[in-house]
Amino acid sequence: MKRPDGPKTPKFIQRLEWILDPVGYMERSHERYPDLFVAKVIGFGGTIVYVSHPQAIQQLLTNDRKQFSAPSETNRILEPLIGDNSVIMLEGDRHRKRRQLVMPPFHGDRMRTYGELICNVTRKVMSQLPTGKPFLARSAMQSISLQVILEVVFGLYEGERCQQLRQLMSEMGEVFRSPISSGFLFLPALQKDWGAWSPWGKFVRQRQQIDDLLYAEIAERRANPDRDRTDILSMLMSARDEEGQPMSDRELRDELMALMFAGHETTATAMAWALYWTHYLPEVRDKILSELNSLGDSPALMDIARLPYLTAVCQETLRIHPVAMLTFPRVAQEPVEMMGYLLEPGTVVMGCMYLTHQREDIYPNHREFKPERFLERQFSPYEFIPFGGGVRRCIGEALAQFEMKLVLATILSEYQLTLVEKKRERPQRRGVTLAPESGVKMQILGTSDRTEIDRLLMTQA
Repeated sequence: MKRPDGPKTPKFIQRLEWILDPVGYMERSHERYPDLFVAKVIGFGGTIVYVSHPQAIQQLLTNDRKQFSAPSETNRILEPLIGDNSVIMLEGDRHRKRRQLVMPPFHGDRMRTYGELICNVTRKVMSQLPTGKPFLARSAMQSISLQVILEVVFGLYEGERCQQLRQLMSEMGEVFRSPISSGFLFLPALQKDWGAWSPWGKFVRQRQQIDDLLYAEIAERRANPDRDRTDILSMLMSARDEEGQPMSDRELRDELMALMFAGHETTATAMAWALYWTHYLPEVRDKILSELNSLGDSPALMDIARLPYLTAVCQETLRIHPVAMLTFPRVAQEPVEMMGYLLEPGTVVMGCMYLTHQREDIYPNHREFKPERFLERQFSPYEFIPFGGGVRRCIGEALAQFEMKLVLATILSEYQLTLVEKKRERPQRRGVTLAPESGVKMQILGTSDRTEIDRLLMTQA
C-alpha cells in the first residue's frame, strides 16, 4: 500500500511558505496531490498529513478517539494567547466535561436574548462611522463582535473595565494581523521579550494588562456573588466538578481568553467578507434586501435568521473564504488506511477545510461567489465544514451564524455602503486564520431617515 507524498521543498522553506502565503502553499500542493499530502509546516514532529477529500475527513472525524486521538501538542501554537486550561486546549474527559459546561449559552432561548443585543451594538458602531469617508469593514466588524462577546461572556456593557478590555483585546489582535507578524506564533525562537519596544515584549505586556483586568473581575465576582447574573463567567464560576470543587482563577482566565479570542476575531472576519461580497456583487445585496422586505415592517429577529437567501449568502461567504484553514490535529493510534494510503502510527492528520471548500468536484466554478449553490443542494458535514467537526466542532457556531445574519441584515437595510476600490479582495494570514488582505475598504453613502435620527440621538447622548 502506498504512503502519502507531498512537496519536496525543504522543511524550512515549506514552513515559511505556510506562514507567509498559506493559500498559495495549499493550492499548489492540492494541484499535485488532490486528496491528501504530507505537509512539512508545523512542528508536531513526525509526519503531518493534510486531507481535503470529504471521505477522508469523514473517516478522520468519525473515528476520533478510536483510530485517532488528539496529540499532546494540540494547539500549542495558541498557548501564548489563551493558556493551557480552556476547552480548546483540554483533552479527553476534561475536554468533554468542559465542553458540556460551556455549550448551553450558545444555543436555545439564549440566542433570542442575544438578538436584540447584536442589532443594538451594530447600530451603535455604525452610527459612529463618518459618512463619505473610508473605513475598514474588518475593523468595524471587530468592534461589533468584540462588544457582543464582552456582553455575552462577562455581562459587561459599559464602565472603565469594559472599555479597557475592549481596547486591549483589539490591540492584542492587531499584533498578528499580517503574515510576517503571525510568524511569532509559529516560530518559538522569535518569542523573546526584549522590552516593551520589541514586538513580543509589547504582546506580553498587553497580555498581562488583560490578565490583570480578568483576575480583578473574577475576584470582584467571588467577593460579591450574584445568582441572578446569566453571563458565561457567572455560570463558569458557579460550576463544580465531581468532587465539588470550583474552577480555579487560572482555569477561568484561560476559558475567558479562549471565548473572547475565538468568539470575536473569527466572526469579525466572516462579517467583513460578507460585506465585501454583498457590495462587490450588488445583485446579491439587492436579493437580500428584497427578501428582507418580504417580511414586512419590524420582522422578528428569528424570522430574519431563517431567511433562505440570507442564510445561503452567509454559507457561501464561509465556503469561499473559510476563516479557519484546518481542523484540530489528530494522531493515528494504529496503522490506518485512508483513501488507499497507509498512515503509520504517530502520523498527525489534519482536515484542510480551505481545500475542501475549493474542490471543483464538490463546488463547480469554485472561485465564483454563488449563494444559489446552497439553495440547490444540501452539502454534508464533511463537504461544508467552516466550523470544524467531530468532538471539537466550534462551540460558538450557532452564535456566529446568528450574529453574522443579523449584522448583515441590519447594515444592508439601514445603510447605503460602497467599496472604495472595486477589486477582488485576497485572503491572507491573520494569526492562525485567513482574513481580507486590505481589511475591506468601504464608505457610507447615506442612511435611511430612521437611522439618521438614531445617529443624531446618539451624538447628543
